[in-house]
Amino acid sequence: MTRAPRAIRLDHPGQDEIVGDGVIRHGDVAILPESEPIDPVEPVAAPLAKRGFSWGSLFVAGLSGFLALAAGVWVENTISALMSQNPVLGYAALVCAAVAALALLVMLARVIRDILRERKVEALRERATLALAAGTPDEGRAITDELVGLYASRAQTAQGRAALQEALPQLFAARDMLAVAERSLLVPLDDIAKGQIAQAARRVSLVTAVSPRALVDVVFVLVACARLLRSIAGIYAGRPGTLGLLRLAKQVMNHLVLTGGIAAGDAVIQQVVGQGLAARLSAKLGEGVINGMLTARIGLAALEVCRPLPFVEASPPTLAEVASDLASWRGGKDGEA
Repeated sequence: MTRAPRAIRLDHPGQDEIVGDGVIRHGDVAILPESEPIDPVEPVAAPLAKRGFSWGSLFVAGLSGFLALAAGVWVENTISALMSQNPVLGYAALVCAAVAALALLVMLARVIRDILRERKVEALRERATLALAAGTPDEGRAITDELVGLYASRAQTAQGRAALQEALPQLFAARDMLAVAERSLLVPLDDIAKGQIAQAARRVSLVTAVSPRALVDVVFVLVACARLLRSIAGIYAGRPGTLGLLRLAKQVMNHLVLTGGIAAGDAVIQQVVGQGLAARLSAKLGEGVINGMLTARIGLAALEVCRPLPFVEASPPTLAEVASDLASWRGGKDGEA
């Protein structure tokens, strides 16, 4: 900031006199206070608090408890009746009930593990988003350490983890740390996920184009989307179970609704397979292309939901990248980028 030059007389020294409002008079010269303009700091928007209480959750919890009690009473009555009739049958029923209870506990433990793992990935992504906006180096280092621990058991990420650990001491900004972590660990996984999405889209397009029944198309698309969701989740954070897959499907649908990516019509087809070509395609072939592109869009939404970090320097994959060769019907190996 430039200031105009001033002249101060020094030939009449005297005592300084404070006049008021911060004005200091030194002889015949009045010194006026000035303040430097300070740029306002924009506050970082805090994440929205999640809704705690829900009547739907309370209903599901009450119904589940009632069904569990009813099942327990039924099992007890059945075992007691068999014991009174034939002790051998009663003990056999008791052993079967114990085996079923053990299997149920293992299944519940896996479900809880999947849910905790998904929530850990969600929390890591939210923390990384805040760290990109205004994060300290300690926060960035903590996020990268958790990311390294998440992929510590994977041999395919060993080289990336080593490169990240070597580069961390030379980085002093949270954004730089997350950028290097993305480049070292997540970019190779993104390529694998994009390959899986492209293959699923081609498979759905081909099958629905030659399928004679609409019911077969619906069933195949649902199965292909479920397999694609599980495959993408396995690439980033581990394969979920049945309940974990349902929760992931709900998150993907919410993401599609929020981003408006569920619409894929004739205009999108023309962007991918060429201007005017969609109008000359047969009805069945055009339906196959649409189903394939919807599958690809679901896969892209699952990629963004399952990714433990937001996109820092890497560009988010687009529909044109994973479905650019949808009309060429080229095949490929699983996992090919």
